[in-house]
Amino acid sequence: MREEEFEACIQRIRQGDKEGLRRIYEAYVGLIYSVVYELTRQREDAQDLTSDFFIRLWEKADSYRPGGRHKGWMASIARHMAVDHLRRRGRELPAEEEAITAENGKGYGETGSFAEELVGDLTVQEVMAGLKSAQREVLDLKILGDMTFQEIANVLGKPLGTVSWLYRQGIAQLRAFYNVKKEVRG
Repeated sequence: MREEEFEACIQRIRQGDKEGLRRIYEAYVGLIYSVVYELTRQREDAQDLTSDFFIRLWEKADSYRPGGRHKGWMASIARHMAVDHLRRRGRELPAEEEAITAENGKGYGETGSFAEELVGDLTVQEVMAGLKSAQREVLDLKILGDMTFQEIANVLGKPLGTVSWLYRQGIAQLRAFYNVKKEVRG
């Protein structure tokens, strides 16, 4: 969903029109679920929080500022909801990865045939199970959320270099995992 479409949907929500919320839900339910699941690691909690997110979005529509980056805004709300949920339950938050800063966050993306082949051959659970929590979170936001490294850094509160490093490391591990699975299959 483009920024203009999102802003039109938010405007509809502000006017009490549930169609705006439905369109946002259909476009972003997967992103929101992946953001909260990455922190909770519990399917039921992630489902509940995803539902709660869209209720909160209805209530917080007035706080969205046009011209902002809507995916980052939504991911930030979802992430805060998941963190609050974990705190209320008294569970530990996932440990942060050690920060390693790169010179800049540009040009580190892996796209194209490898990603398409990977998705075609393996289930998401198989692929993501081999990654560290912080790597999964960055990959989810980058791939499912189609967010830039800067947007991800803002949402996660991590330096840009750390985000790009986590992404590169995650892609490298996925590639290694994929190659092993391919050899096993034969």
